[in-house]
Amino acid sequence: MNLLELVRRHPNRPSSSVPDWMLGYFKRRAISFANGRTDTATQVCWLQSRNFTIDLRLPLERDQVPARALADYSPDELQILANHEGWEALSHWDGKALSWSDDTSLQLHNRWPEPALLSRIGNCMIEFAPSGAYVEDWRLQPSAPGPLIGLRLIEERDLASGALLHRGGGLIVCGEHAALVLGRPGPIAHDGLDLRDQVARAVGVPERLEALFDFETSVAHGSLEAGFRVTLSTRPERVGAPLLALEGFSYLAEQQQVRQRFERDGRDCERLFSIDTLEPTLAYPQTTEFSADAHAWFERESATLNRYTQSLI
Repeated sequence: MNLLELVRRHPNRPSSSVPDWMLGYFKRRAISFANGRTDTATQVCWLQSRNFTIDLRLPLERDQVPARALADYSPDELQILANHEGWEALSHWDGKALSWSDDTSLQLHNRWPEPALLSRIGNCMIEFAPSGAYVEDWRLQPSAPGPLIGLRLIEERDLASGALLHRGGGLIVCGEHAALVLGRPGPIAHDGLDLRDQVARAVGVPERLEALFDFETSVAHGSLEAGFRVTLSTRPERVGAPLLALEGFSYLAEQQQVRQRFERDGRDCERLFSIDTLEPTLAYPQTTEFSADAHAWFERESATLNRYTQSLI
């Protein structure tokens, strides 16, 4: 069956969850550091399911590299790819802070080790680092009401050979937005070196480069009816391509898992997912609640409060 039919026929919402105001696709407007500097340019995407997160961080398009074989990149271009960030991880909410565990990441070390102190007003979600190192301004991206799907990838295999292609990762669909993470098939021996250093050592060794970059985080826009097209990715060749096939899904009730069988590059493949959530419809409102007194104040002072307001995403 296709993914739309799956979510309609087998709705499955977990008993635990982050708050509803945290669900959906957020893009970062700014990060301000304790040193007084602010970055508003880096493209940062956060997609949140009930109990796991997908995150993608890329330079501006003009500073990215074109799609070509890894062996054809210069050392400087390989370092640009090595500084891409993409990951998924379980998320844990304690009522004030969000923390993460059990991650699948392109990077070989944790670049963002602090939990997130979070609060949201309207479409603006503010994140404070407990250390005081930075504060981030996130904006919920608009979407009509639509599905919330969270599937964590257990593994992907070649059905003919049984070869393991990817281990770890996940798929999140939130209305008109979606993201996919495909982890490396196995751990990378890195001797404590980060990805940049590993890539620098692997220049001229195609097999090592392929192993280091055998990972994907992609964000896409579209729908379950028409499909999703990749808009941003750690893999340049994926931009503009379909995020994933939307057919070939089956619901494994006894295991509480989802299986997908599909063809890629002439090979029959199978993905096995654990279920975080399968919800046919969820609203993604740009607004949040506020008290009656605050509403009365806003209406009373609207002549000045609304003087220059606009919707920012």
